[in-house]
Amino acid sequence: MSRSMTRNQPTSNIPSAAARGRTEDRHPRPLGGDTARHVGPAQLSLSAQVLNNQSQAPDHLTIKRKPQWLRAKMPGGEEFDRLRSIIKTHRLHTVCEEASCPNMGECWARGTATIMILGDVCTRSCGFCNVKTGRPNEADHDEPRRVAESIRLMGLKHVVITSVDRDDLPDSGAAIWADTIRNVQEACPETSIETLIGDLRGNKNDLQTVIDAQPDILAHNLETVQRMHPAVRPQAKFDRSIEVIKRIKKAGLVSKTSIMVGIGERDEEVFELIEKLQEQTNADILTIGQYLQPTRNHLPLDRWVHPDMFAAYREAGLQAGFRVVESGPLVRSSYHAEEQAAKLSPQRKATDEKMAELITTATQRRATTSINH
Repeated sequence: MSRSMTRNQPTSNIPSAAARGRTEDRHPRPLGGDTARHVGPAQLSLSAQVLNNQSQAPDHLTIKRKPQWLRAKMPGGEEFDRLRSIIKTHRLHTVCEEASCPNMGECWARGTATIMILGDVCTRSCGFCNVKTGRPNEADHDEPRRVAESIRLMGLKHVVITSVDRDDLPDSGAAIWADTIRNVQEACPETSIETLIGDLRGNKNDLQTVIDAQPDILAHNLETVQRMHPAVRPQAKFDRSIEVIKRIKKAGLVSKTSIMVGIGERDEEVFELIEKLQEQTNADILTIGQYLQPTRNHLPLDRWVHPDMFAAYREAGLQAGFRVVESGPLVRSSYHAEEQAAKLSPQRKATDEKMAELITTATQRRATTSINH
């Protein structure tokens, strides 16, 4: 073997960090749905969802046609345009857009939106989520101020703020979360604040940082039943999420969680989860909605759940001890009707009144805490 050939041979089969970076720049990861990152025994098979799987151009099953009860309003109108302008001016992200929420047209037309902080790129790759997955940019420490100013301009009575997961940050973004909550409280003292956080990698101190900022409602989504968890949330842990919800409630905040159905679970598993979730966490609010497959790269839709079953879920949740249960095909974790209570059905009116009661109690507690400190 010549010396030149020996000199050109690589000393290692492991590519350098720079080489990996160049490859990832040329071939970005797909939007979510990277369930192959789960390591462990298979929990369910998706083989039946793909035809001709060994060819270079596999034929995927088409996304199932939505039933009539899942028709959502198209976005538009003066209020929709006003809110979109505010969001664009302040360079903000919304989960409404990033996650392709079916309620965006309805909510934006009413002047409400769910703000998404810590950027628009998530470090996790949940099989159901349409938010981009990859390497996020550096954290934007001016974002809390811009969020507060945009909410002030919107003139909201109630705001929902969520975020991508930032496992790349030492505190998972907890400090920016706290700054955002406090900035909104200062700029919008009459606005109740609902926050939807990730599991913060189970770090108790980081969770306490967010709790200490005293949002009126602090939510963490369980997303699915325990059996489905490894496929739906491959980088999360079911028991860790249970612990987060439990700690939120123990801290005295209004606690909330959400699940979706139609992704492979069975009805008996949903009813069992409702019972155990309340027993283990004593959470206040539960929302249940229909899973909608964002793209063919995401976990396949298993079934459309009929509105009658959603009504049964709601009744089971109330019987289990949840104070508020929102359950319906188009319900999302951040969905909250803004209609006047008098215009609602008796069921929706009761939910609206109970939500108002919880929020009033939470804001009074926050005011008392502020005075004592």
